[in-house]
Amino acid sequence: MFSHRASIASALHSFRLDGRMLCYTSFVPKLYNWCLSLGFTPGKIMPSRAFCSDESQGFPIILLAKQFGAFPFNHGRVGGIVSVDRHGPHADHGKDLLLLQASHVGYEPDSGEFGVYRRLQSENEHLSCSCGKIGRIIEWYKTEYDYACENIRLLRHEGQLAVLVDYQLIASPRPQGLFLIFENLVQGAVGEELPPPLSTRSTGHIFAASSQLIARLGVDTWPQTDSVAISQHLAAEDFYFRHKGGYLDPLQDQLENNLLAPMPWILTSRHPLLTAACANTMVEFDRTFRSLVQSSAMTGRNLVFLAGINIDISPNPGENFPLTKFVPWAAYLQHADGRREILEQDELIERLGSVPGTNSAQIDLEHSIEVMSNKPEVEVRL
Repeated sequence: MFSHRASIASALHSFRLDGRMLCYTSFVPKLYNWCLSLGFTPGKIMPSRAFCSDESQGFPIILLAKQFGAFPFNHGRVGGIVSVDRHGPHADHGKDLLLLQASHVGYEPDSGEFGVYRRLQSENEHLSCSCGKIGRIIEWYKTEYDYACENIRLLRHEGQLAVLVDYQLIASPRPQGLFLIFENLVQGAVGEELPPPLSTRSTGHIFAASSQLIARLGVDTWPQTDSVAISQHLAAEDFYFRHKGGYLDPLQDQLENNLLAPMPWILTSRHPLLTAACANTMVEFDRTFRSLVQSSAMTGRNLVFLAGINIDISPNPGENFPLTKFVPWAAYLQHADGRREILEQDELIERLGSVPGTNSAQIDLEHSIEVMSNKPEVEVRL
């Protein structure tokens, strides 16, 4: 998905949120009705979800159970990773199949901040990172990025605009860390090769600043005396990462692998955790789609695979659940007769908007629980 570095920025920009957010209370009945319009059989649809394990994802699961009349199969791992080895078991549990994948990100309406969520069940109802798994992954990369922002410095050397680059950012070979694209920063750099420095200091080399960097930042960004950190002027196009995984469970590496290439754009975005959730969903849609196409368990099945992100709006005191909004990214449709199609974001929004937002077949969860509680005792014989 993000293997072509030059396309990463435009790919992330293609995931639009404005005007494309659907409240789960209206989204799920529309999803049910859309499945019926595709020829799915009422009462024979097995929903499945690939969500993170956070408690904030519970309300969407309840709504899926209510609208589809079946508790959804679990296709997911922490971070919204799809367990593609579960396609067969999922297919065995229903005639027609729905798979809904969503990475998630918290949102605090009072501050307008993405990536945090109010935990009502905690002692002090504190705000914490959401999605925590994505947040923990980002921490290592942010530390590397912050170091580079502080230890690439702009200065003038004998009247020439220059950059002082810390040795740690030049050292090679390195198994992991932040790696600079020197052509963007240093005049005369080619690939990994640097020109002779203008001067050497105790912790770094001074190089002539590239004309590209000067044009981008402007001459006035360079101080007349001393030096200043390049700070947030270090753009996503100026660096990349290498990082070794090594988890015993390859799916633990999957989330980090999904975010590795777009990480510079994640870190430099206005809302890093939101950008990360979008990037992860984009990769997971592509990866899961290809696994579904190759799965023999899906032959002759009606299938909808829909991917997007969940925005978990922090609940207020007295509210049991968050207001969760779903932003669709793409869908893969497979008909029992073998026809297949992929719907991109805008077409998907249009299709969902064309079906009714009410579902007369939804189950009454309270009544269902009451029926089960009043059911005569069933003896389990050993």
